[in-house]
Amino acid sequence: MTQQSQITHTVLPVTTETFDEEVLRHDGAVFVDFYADWCGPCKMTSPLIEDLAQDPKYKSVKFVQVDVDSSQELALRYSIFSIPTFMGFRKGDVVMQFAGARDRMWFESELQRLMA
Repeated sequence: MTQQSQITHTVLPVTTETFDEEVLRHDGAVFVDFYADWCGPCKMTSPLIEDLAQDPKYKSVKFVQVDVDSSQELALRYSIFSIPTFMGFRKGDVVMQFAGARDRMWFESELQRLMA
């Protein structure tokens, strides 16, 4: 198996400048991870989010991440006061949101809701 066929997709970094195009104008489901490099719980969940992004079960979901330190306008727009915060968008609308590190089962349950 070639390396390219093993990779489904990864987590796309987005900024204040690219958020509307990559998230709000996207036709399908988008899972957004608001994080900071210095955040311990963010570091704990990052490998899990990467793993979920590459899981074929979630190939219809676009995974993106927003660094709240470099995209403070977005953090304010979506009232991100705790990190990590995760949001699900469908056709530009927020359909789910939760904060804090969770286990894989929790994330999978939320992704199923997002895809429904």
